[in-house]
Amino acid sequence: MSRFQVVSGKGGTGKTTVAAALALALATGGRRTLLVEVEGRQGIAQLFESEPLPYEERRIAVAPGGGEVHALAIDAERALLDYLQMFYKLGSAGRALKKLGAIDFATTIAPGVRDVLLTGKACEAVRRKDKQGRFVYDYVIMDAPPTGRITRFLNVNDEVAGLARIGPIHNQAQAVMRVLKSPETAVHLVTLLEEMPVQETADGIAELRAAELPVGRVVVNMVRPHLLDEEALRTASGGRRKEIAKTLTRAGVTGSAGLVRPLVEQAAEHAQRVGLEREQRTVLAGLGLPLAELPLMGEGVSPAALHELAEELHKQGVGDEAADEAGQAPRSGKRRGSGRGVGS
Repeated sequence: MSRFQVVSGKGGTGKTTVAAALALALATGGRRTLLVEVEGRQGIAQLFESEPLPYEERRIAVAPGGGEVHALAIDAERALLDYLQMFYKLGSAGRALKKLGAIDFATTIAPGVRDVLLTGKACEAVRRKDKQGRFVYDYVIMDAPPTGRITRFLNVNDEVAGLARIGPIHNQAQAVMRVLKSPETAVHLVTLLEEMPVQETADGIAELRAAELPVGRVVVNMVRPHLLDEEALRTASGGRRKEIAKTLTRAGVTGSAGLVRPLVEQAAEHAQRVGLEREQRTVLAGLGLPLAELPLMGEGVSPAALHELAEELHKQGVGDEAADEAGQAPRSGKRRGSGRGVGS
């Protein structure tokens, strides 16, 4: 299974929620995961009801089995300062550049460089090992930009080619691309069972494949339950009010005439929605990617709800990969089970 999990999706599909639930699911059983934010919205902190995330990595949750979820908000300016210190030893001179506004200018005027810095920080966490030669994090999950920008964001090598053909920034971009285009990475797209998000998901997958970036799976989020069985759906779709009225009468509902119209209308709307959702499921099935589904959380997404969503992902195979696929045993010392998960 891929150790670097990138989560994208059209705005409003809940990609940050899915990324957070995925981090919890993958931490189950004693693993350590790092959840990375790159858009500066502090959405992860809000989900976990924690203080705003700093530039430094910190633990924000514990998963079943003793696993840990750490989080990091990557700031382009801080990342550029780190970069200047690493390659040019600027030290206080780099901080002076920040005061003069040069750092903000550099990350704004050259968005390709900004993306190299953001993805580079995450890729460094993917490759980082401790003194015993073990990966510091079993998985790194990135809450990435929306689907419409994800391919350009990840395809940093092409973005910086015209800016730096040689030198440290060029080498950094190449190092990032070696991770992003390898089996270590999987890009997952989050969608709803609606026409526009599904179409944007299909377009995003086509762009990722054209750029030779590895696509993982599609996560269908906020799935609403079907309230009617097949026979009731057919009845509602046909608008057969007399049959519904007779059913209500047999059920002992008196004065059903005034109930028929609103009930029929609601049933018809439900049947129409189910039909449209089935059409979108067919489209998603045609993309040739594994699917995962998460239910709509009626009362909003609290930390407790995140754990429920993580458990749902776990039931669908996330986190059940064999130990040797990730290159190490879980930190609890228990052997991982086998199975198929996100990115496999």
